Amino acid sequence: MKVGFIGLGNVGGKLASSLLRNKFDLTVRDLDINLTKFFRNKGAKVAISPKELAQQVDLIITCLPSPKVCSEVMEAEDGVINGLSKNKVWLEMSTTDETEIKRLGKLVTNKECIALDGPVSGGCHRAATGNIAIFVGGERNTFERILPALTSMGRKILHTGELGSATVLKVITNFLASAHLVALGEAWTVAKKSNLDLSKVYKGIAVSSGNSFVHETESQVILNGSYNINFTMDLVLKDTGLFDNLAKKLNARLEISPLIVKIFKDGQKKYGSRAWSSMIVKRMEDLNNINFRADGFPDELVDNEQEKKGYEI
Repeated sequence: MKVGFIGLGNVGGKLASSLLRNKFDLTVRDLDINLTKFFRNKGAKVAISPKELAQQVDLIITCLPSPKVCSEVMEAEDGVINGLSKNKVWLEMSTTDETEIKRLGKLVTNKECIALDGPVSGGCHRAATGNIAIFVGGERNTFERILPALTSMGRKILHTGELGSATVLKVITNFLASAHLVALGEAWTVAKKSNLDLSKVYKGIAVSSGNSFVHETESQVILNGSYNINFTMDLVLKDTGLFDNLAKKLNARLEISPLIVKIFKDGQKKYGSRAWSSMIVKRMEDLNNINFRADGFPDELVDNEQEKKGYEI
């Protein structure tokens, strides 16, 4: 199977590297020449346009920063859709909008090709090792057809149902992660003002009913002070906005979601769009004139778990 990968950023570059590491015939495309040069030096082919990439491969993967960018890559004159031919597969691994994935999916289907959505969850550090989780929506037979590529990029692979279902599940999980992060800011504030040993608090939360994946990972770089989670404020606002807009479209009356959006907008205003998303807890540090520093925590997350072949859950 020949695979093409468009979008070699923080997550996409790591997913593409996993394909290359697992000996896939890989063609890449990115606007950053330094990134494509890196992949060329590692043995990948480089396409001059999304259209050329689509013409050369069987599976086209996009992993891009926003629905707007993805629509441009797909629909431009030199875009993916104009390079499609019968039975090719498009896998959208970006975190995007359900309506948009279905709209683009119809354009792909009109070319007698198959569209799947396949967002990932678990953090950049797990994307780097091929241990990230992948949700996939769309035709079951096509999911099975590309499963070898999926299990090379991720550890736990879940087929969620029809096209768009994986995208909805992804924005739900991202909303939960954002809510957990905001709650952690308040938890650390109370712990600090209670003069608790923050290293012991970290361990206590980790073995308690209050634990979360967000605590186990992001609390480490918060306590270190680097906040380096490899994910930025603008991306969180995109994701929380997608969830909040979906709820409005469904006429689902929510209470926490609008507040989370408001809090992250304030964080973006205070620290900038490209600030690490975990810096949202700094709002509590600044408000209370404290910090959450503790010794012995890393300045960047590394997945120490050995890479294993992925599987469907």
